[in-house]
Amino acid sequence: MNRSGGAVMRAVAHFGLAEPGSLLVVYDDLDLPFGRLRLRGAGGAGGHRGLSDIQHALERSDMPRLRVGIGHPGPEGDVVDYVLSPFSAAETAALGPLLGRGADALDDILRHGVAAAMNRVNAPPEGLTPTDA
Repeated sequence: MNRSGGAVMRAVAHFGLAEPGSLLVVYDDLDLPFGRLRLRGAGGAGGHRGLSDIQHALERSDMPRLRVGIGHPGPEGDVVDYVLSPFSAAETAALGPLLGRGADALDDILRHGVAAAMNRVNAPPEGLTPTDA
């Protein structure tokens, strides 16, 4: 995943995705709690190597991105092992609704644009308060 740029660059060329809004990058994020979504219209990679590789390959950072929270193992945890390990039973059970929210986010982007979709996508999931998410 850290070397996604080449594959994304070939897909962009193949499908003619020249406009910044024609590509949505979806990626995992350790800094968000599991299940939290964050949508941004543009910006830096924030230390995410896969996104950085995509931005480098495309020579741009103005594509929208949807960050999907996977949580963090904590200060003593091994990040690589954590990212590559299977989901817990509780996380696996939550994947269906999470993927549904991701699909809803894409629908919002296509229907209303990134800026409008950000208001809904970036709100805490139902049942969570801002301090939980």
